[in-house]
Amino acid sequence: MGLQVLFIWLLSLSVAHGQVSYSIPEEMTKGALIGNIAQDLGLGLERLKSGKARIYTGNTDEYLELKRERGVLLINDRIDRESLCGQTMPCALHFQMILENPMEFYTVTVEITDINDNPPTFEKSEMKYEISEFTPTGARFVLEKAIDNDVGVNGLNSYALKPSDNFVLKTISRVDGTKHVEMVLQKPLDREKHEHISLTLTALDGGEPQLSGTMQILITVLDANDNTPVCSKPEYKASVAENAPVGTLVTTVRATDIDKGNNGIVTYMISKSGAAGLFNIDANNGVLTLIGHVDYEKRRLYELDVQVSDQGGLSDACKVIVDVTDTNDNPPSINIMSNSNAVSENMKPGTFRSQALSRVHINSHHFSDQIAHIC
Repeated sequence: MGLQVLFIWLLSLSVAHGQVSYSIPEEMTKGALIGNIAQDLGLGLERLKSGKARIYTGNTDEYLELKRERGVLLINDRIDRESLCGQTMPCALHFQMILENPMEFYTVTVEITDINDNPPTFEKSEMKYEISEFTPTGARFVLEKAIDNDVGVNGLNSYALKPSDNFVLKTISRVDGTKHVEMVLQKPLDREKHEHISLTLTALDGGEPQLSGTMQILITVLDANDNTPVCSKPEYKASVAENAPVGTLVTTVRATDIDKGNNGIVTYMISKSGAAGLFNIDANNGVLTLIGHVDYEKRRLYELDVQVSDQGGLSDACKVIVDVTDTNDNPPSINIMSNSNAVSENMKPGTFRSQALSRVHINSHHFSDQIAHIC
């Protein structure tokens, strides 16, 4: 503290004789030449030596070194412009060169210019979105901004989004110089075609050579109930024997819905007709079974209307035609009708009696069985 007070007091007794400015790029190596300060200030080397020339940088790090025997300023330590000044422009070091006997001081400014040594970077390596396939075109989604520690032309310059099938990139430049970036839906999404979409957002600077940074954008397309369930066939044909027991499998109706989740769950039902008391269809898997007794002699064909529906109320319909097959479940019956009449014992062969009437009636659905039975 005492030296600083003394220095301020000495400065109050002296007069600034001049100033000099330099401009150097950051990241120069230790010992690199900044400039010939003696020459630039019009001082001889002897004066630098006799005046014990030295530089005063205050509380800043000793980035610079004065070689008084050569009258030059050199880099004493690596200078990182981003660490020294951040986004502030211009970035400069200000210090004084002091000489004694008589006391003199000179103002020296060294501007540190930026080099393109930092690529644009994203805080995250990826961003994830869940977007419904019913999202209207024009919908906007804000993206994370990239950060580039460089400034000026070396700073962040532009963005690119690929592929651009469904989304386009929109960049808005703000008053403070920053860029607001978002993607805009330009083509409707279809989960059944592309459930997962991967995009690459690239940030580019304006330096030479140009540096860039990337971030992945992962989109999961959420399903909407935009597909109707469809029966695999418009008509199913099956048969069942008339003596089939309850629980007999008749056929299986199949339908598909390419939606996902609850929107893709299909249920089956048959209309509440007379046949509904004889057949049942499993609502979950479409298995049609016999729950009553069918009789070929009463009805030989059933047509069932099957409706398939998804959870959103969309539906399709198909038909099941069931043939009832006959079984040998009825014995033959014989009815004989006759009219008795007397015949004389001396009647000659070949005599025709018109009064005698007899009739045999055979009632059966199995004629061949009846003939065999009679024989």
